[in-house]
Amino acid sequence: MLMIDLEKIRKSVGMVGESDQIIEVLTLIGQISKTDISVLVTGKSGSGKEMVAKAIHKNSKRKFESLIVVNCAAIPSGILESELFGHKKGSFTGANDNKIGYFESAHKGTIFLDEIGELPKETQSKLLRVIESGEFMRVGESKTQKVDVRIIAATNRNLLKEVQKNNFRQDLYFRLKTINVNVPSLIDHLGDLHLYIERFGLEFTNKNDIPFKGFSSEAIAEMKKYNWPGNIRELKNVVESLIVMNSGERITDKMVVKHLNLELESQNVNLPMSLDGDTDKLERELILKQLLYLRQDVNELKQILSTSRGEMPDISPANPALFLPSPNTQEKIQNNKENHLTNVKDASLSGLKEEAVGEMTMDELEKEVIEKYLKKFKNNRRKTAQALNISERTLYRKIKEYSV
Repeated sequence: MLMIDLEKIRKSVGMVGESDQIIEVLTLIGQISKTDISVLVTGKSGSGKEMVAKAIHKNSKRKFESLIVVNCAAIPSGILESELFGHKKGSFTGANDNKIGYFESAHKGTIFLDEIGELPKETQSKLLRVIESGEFMRVGESKTQKVDVRIIAATNRNLLKEVQKNNFRQDLYFRLKTINVNVPSLIDHLGDLHLYIERFGLEFTNKNDIPFKGFSSEAIAEMKKYNWPGNIRELKNVVESLIVMNSGERITDKMVVKHLNLELESQNVNLPMSLDGDTDKLERELILKQLLYLRQDVNELKQILSTSRGEMPDISPANPALFLPSPNTQEKIQNNKENHLTNVKDASLSGLKEEAVGEMTMDELEKEVIEKYLKKFKNNRRKTAQALNISERTLYRKIKEYSV
């Protein structure tokens, strides 16, 4: 029976969790790390998929060779194959020298292909060949190259659904899915939260020579109430931010609540309404807000055209976002449009002027959205202005203008 040193695996990459979910992941890492089989790591963004790939590599027979990490989503499709497999000098414009790709760089080691669901279909077929035979060709060459490399892939997509949509090759999917390590979201193992907080806190403060007095139990309890959409990555950022903002102090529940409330505001500032409402109402408010953004863009474009002809639009410095220009500016824009935009009349921005959308005028739309947001935030003008991306001064002017 294979003996697995979970503590060794845990320490190799800092997977400090002790929950059943993390123990299961560590055990699976121990079982597969001694082989060369390809592995597919799945899980939500920020859950620690790269950490799993590093653990597999560091506990494998290839641990003294290179681990090459490739974010497939970050490489433009036009140069993706060149980056992965290399190219021959002169094979395309800009190929001034021979280039060794990531696969050759990972020879005898491990290559980690993150966001593999973003690979184009034509590149998927070449990856399948590498997995099956260890062979590939550089771009612009007809000579086959051999490489000895272990492949670990990761994705936050549902690849089976991508296969059904014909976005991902079925044969590649089954070849990768021979071993699947699913990394749990942080919300599914909150019992490990205090361990990660301690680890991230100590790592950060030791690295930056910052005093650290830890987190109170009340602070940790508050952090467990948060849903952590960004998972481990978000937790790490929050821990580091709290330490920096409260350097030398023990982190309390009040500090956590204040910080996480700001996080929630930043995440939800552009949501038009609570998701508790019915779908039709939500969709209507989304449409209303997008129409206002469209109106704003049109107004800004009009002002740019006016300015380019030497006109100075009447823009309030307290209103950088602008729902509408001032009445003076509207009059100037209208005159300029009549005098100078005859060539674009048919294409025209005037087709989107402040008049009707359906059976409502843009003024009526604007008034309705302001009323809804004021109601949502219980007449809190600061929060309403933030949600609408305008200044409080502009909001106050609009409230008076529309007698809201």
